[in-house]
Amino acid sequence: MIQLTNITKNFASQELFNNLSFKLNSGNRVGLVGRNGSGKSTLFKIILGEESADSGEVILPKNYKIGTLKQHLTFSQKTVREEASLALSEEMRYDVYRVEKILFGLGFTQEDLDKDPLSFSGGYQIRINLAKLLVTEPNLLLLDEPTNYLDIVSLRWLKNFLCTFDGEVILITHNRDFMDSVCTHTMGLVRKKIELLQGNTHKFYEQLASNDEHYAKQKIAQDKKVKELEEFIAKNKARASTAALAQSKVKQLEKMTLLDDLAFDDTLAFDFNFQESPAKIMLEVENLSFGYTADALLFKNINFSIKRGECIGIIGKNGKGKSTLLNTLAGELKALSGEVHSHPSVNFAHFGQTNIARLHPNASVTDEIHSANTKLSAQQIRSIAGAMMFSGDNADKKVSLLSGGEKSRVMLGQILAQNVNLLFLDEPTNHLDIQSIEALTQAIINFEGAVLIVTHSEEMLRRVCDRLIIFARDGAEYFDGGYDDFLQKIGWEEEEKEVLVKQAPKSSTKENKKLRAQLVRERNKETATLKKKVEKLENKIMDLEESVTLHHEALIEASNTGESAKLMELSQLVSKEEAQVEELFEALEETQTQLDTINEAYAQKIEAL
Repeated sequence: MIQLTNITKNFASQELFNNLSFKLNSGNRVGLVGRNGSGKSTLFKIILGEESADSGEVILPKNYKIGTLKQHLTFSQKTVREEASLALSEEMRYDVYRVEKILFGLGFTQEDLDKDPLSFSGGYQIRINLAKLLVTEPNLLLLDEPTNYLDIVSLRWLKNFLCTFDGEVILITHNRDFMDSVCTHTMGLVRKKIELLQGNTHKFYEQLASNDEHYAKQKIAQDKKVKELEEFIAKNKARASTAALAQSKVKQLEKMTLLDDLAFDDTLAFDFNFQESPAKIMLEVENLSFGYTADALLFKNINFSIKRGECIGIIGKNGKGKSTLLNTLAGELKALSGEVHSHPSVNFAHFGQTNIARLHPNASVTDEIHSANTKLSAQQIRSIAGAMMFSGDNADKKVSLLSGGEKSRVMLGQILAQNVNLLFLDEPTNHLDIQSIEALTQAIINFEGAVLIVTHSEEMLRRVCDRLIIFARDGAEYFDGGYDDFLQKIGWEEEEKEVLVKQAPKSSTKENKKLRAQLVRERNKETATLKKKVEKLENKIMDLEESVTLHHEALIEASNTGESAKLMELSQLVSKEEAQVEELFEALEETQTQLDTINEAYAQKIEAL
C-alpha cells in the first residue's frame, strides 16, 4: 500500500496539483486518466522520487519495491540474457537462472536468450523490459503508456499478463479498452485534484458528470440565494427599522462559502466535411501487390472494394505492411502490379504516421490548416483550429512548440479543412487522449463517405469497422465481417500457439516471509564461523604479503651492499613467509568453497518459495 498526502506541484506559473491525496490498497490495479498536460507522468515521477513535490509527502511501506516500464525501449547488451541480467542486484549478479526462469515464463525459448534484443518485435521487447522489472520482485508497477506502438497481439498478451500480476499496478494509457480490461479502479486528475473510483472509465466519467451536474445545481441555488440577500441588504440597510435585520443578512452572506464556477477542459468536437458524390463504390482494388523487392512482397493480389458509408479496418502485427497498403492506395508508393480505381468525384484525405514530419516547424497552427485549403477564410480557419482545441493565441503557436498530440490534432484540422468522401487513416489515435479518441470515433461513425483505417484499438475496430483486411504470415487477405466475427472465426494465430505462463509467485505472503526469514537466520548461523575464518585468513594473508614485500626490499639492499650474513638470513625469512602465504591461500580456498556451498543450498531453498 502506498499513500500520497497533500501533494502540491507547480511548474512556473502553472499549477498541476493542489493538495492531492490518495491511497493505493493491496491488489489494486488503477487506471490513471486525465487530459494531456494534466500531470499524469509528473505524478509518476513524484512517486518514483525522480521529481520532488512542492509540498506533501509520499508514504511507502518498508521494503516496498516500485518497478516502472518506460515509454521508450533502449537496450545496451548483445543478448536477451545479458540485457535482462542488468536488473540483478550486486549480491545476485551471478544468479542468472533467476533471469532465465522469468524469460521462459514470458514466452522466450532457450535459443531466444542468445539473440539480440533489437531483433525482436515491439511486443517481445516490452517483455524483455518486463523481465528486468520482475527480477527485482516489485510490489507496484508504474506503467506510462506501455501500449504505444504495440500491435494487437502484443496488446492482448500484455493485457493478460497484467491481469495476473501479483501486486499493484498504476497504468497510464489512452487505450480505453485496454485500461478497462486490466484495471479494478479508475483514478482521474480533475481540476488539479484526484478522484478515485472502483470500476472502469465509463463508470468514472458517468460519476464525474453526475457530480458536475449536482455541483451546478448547488451553484445555481447558491447564486439565487446570494442575489436575494444582496437585494434585501440594498433595500433595507438605510432604513432604521430594518437596518439591524439587513446587518444580520450581511453577516450571513459573509459566512457563506461561495462556490466557484466549474472549469471545463476544451474538448475535441467535429465532423469531417463530406463532399457529395454520385458513386456507390468509392474505391476498387484489383490484384494489388507491393514489395520493396520483387522477391519479398508485403502483400500480393489483394482484391476488395469499399462503398460509400463503409469502413474497412486494416489489422495485423507491426511490420507486415499495413501502412504500406494505405500509402499505396493514396498514391504515395507505386504498386508492383494491380490497379486501384476510383470514381472521378472521389476526393480523399490521408492521415499518415509519417505525415507529422511534413508539418513545417516554423509554421503556425493556422498556417498549416490554411495550407490544406487556401480557399478558406481566416474566420473558417480559426473555427477549425478551435474545433481542434487551438483557441485564441494557441492557434498562432508554432509547430515546433507543439506536443505529439497537438501535432496530430493539427493534421486532423488539415483534413477538416478539405471536402472529402474517402478517408485513409493510419493510427489516428496515437498521442490523443481518451476524450479526443472518443470524439474521433464518433466523427468516423458519422462520416457519410468511406473510411480505410489502420488501428490497434480493438474498441475502435468493433465500433467503426464493417469489414477487415488482415495481414498475417502469408500476406494480406480480405475478410467479410467485423472484428468480433474475425476473433470468432479465425483469431490471432500467435495466440493459439502461445500459453501464458504465470510468473513465479513472489515471496510476499506472510507465510513465505516467515519461512524466508527463518532460512536466512539458519544460513547466517551456519555460516557465521566460516565467515569469521575467511576474514581472519584474508587479514593474515594481507599482513604476510606486506611483510614479504618489505623483506624483499631489504634483501635487494643487502645484496647491493654485499652483507652476506644478512643476505642469508633474509633469504630464509622470505622463503618461510612465502610458504606460509601459500598455506593460508589453500586454507582460504577450502573455507570459501564450504561457505559458497552452504550459501548456494540456501539460495535454492529461498528461491523455491
